[in-house]
Amino acid sequence: MGLREFAIRRIIHLVFVFWLFMSILFFLFRLLPGDPSTTFAMSGLSPEARQEIIESFGLDRPLYVQYIDYMLQFVQGNMGRSYIGSDPVSVILVEKAIHTFALMGTGITIAYIFAFFFGSLLGWKRGSRFERFGIVGTLMARSSPQFWTGIILLMIFVFWLGWFPSAGMGTVGGANESYFNRFVSLDFLHHLFLPALTVAIFYMATPTLLMRSSLLEILNEDYIDMKHAQGLSPMRILFYHGSRNAILPLVTIAAVITGRMFGGAVVVETVFNWPGMGRAMVNAVNQNDFPLAMGAFFVMGSITIIANFVADILYVYLDPRIEYDSEGS
Repeated sequence: MGLREFAIRRIIHLVFVFWLFMSILFFLFRLLPGDPSTTFAMSGLSPEARQEIIESFGLDRPLYVQYIDYMLQFVQGNMGRSYIGSDPVSVILVEKAIHTFALMGTGITIAYIFAFFFGSLLGWKRGSRFERFGIVGTLMARSSPQFWTGIILLMIFVFWLGWFPSAGMGTVGGANESYFNRFVSLDFLHHLFLPALTVAIFYMATPTLLMRSSLLEILNEDYIDMKHAQGLSPMRILFYHGSRNAILPLVTIAAVITGRMFGGAVVVETVFNWPGMGRAMVNAVNQNDFPLAMGAFFVMGSITIIANFVADILYVYLDPRIEYDSEGS
């Protein structure tokens, strides 16, 4: 079976997974206690007013009718309305997702760049004191919870040194810039540094150690000895002929890390008060805003599903030795 047939089979499988995932989320949140009126119950909401709110969101209809209607609306890009403010969920999530991608994408990119170079050096300096201390430091970074790392960075760089702001993604009352310019301003980068560094410290360990292990296998290949015999510089052999061929396992782990990054976003965004999807999801659950929470969970799960799909397809370009047969796929 060629790549084209494999991709078609994976796309069909992808559609089924999305349907199953969305169905599970729908019934899970519908069976949880609470409804839109719960948020306003403390203000002395009358039974008539509560029933009116429930009917306005269509929650008085049979569950299977709600499910069919929701799925039909969902395939059209309509994820419902938030119970708080009645804004479309898709509109809210698009803005929050951009904020989260700006944070987590920057942190994971830094982590991968660091992992490529530092992991390569660890493999190249195998058995040295540099390798031993590097592995210990990497494992310590991986073992440190993100909230703890974030608090330490806040304590050092905010409260002791005063170099960075403590929260948010921009100065309150700052210049009124366009939406795009906001993400390339120095003020945004100033607020982004500490939370992105927290993300990078946590996620750098796995690709670093994986890069080291993969490079150790590559360095035992005969063609590496030939490059040494040709008189090439050590750094050229390491990065051009060694690390470039050892990067394949990092593609697989990238799919896992990309899927997990939203789980980490919940913690990091809470510590640094970052207005992203993770924080919006926590607030939605606390306020019984199930459409918004369900939409956030769906986006988080979709990232993992799509990332794994892309990794499967990219593998054939990075490693021509892979063959797709009808049994293996």
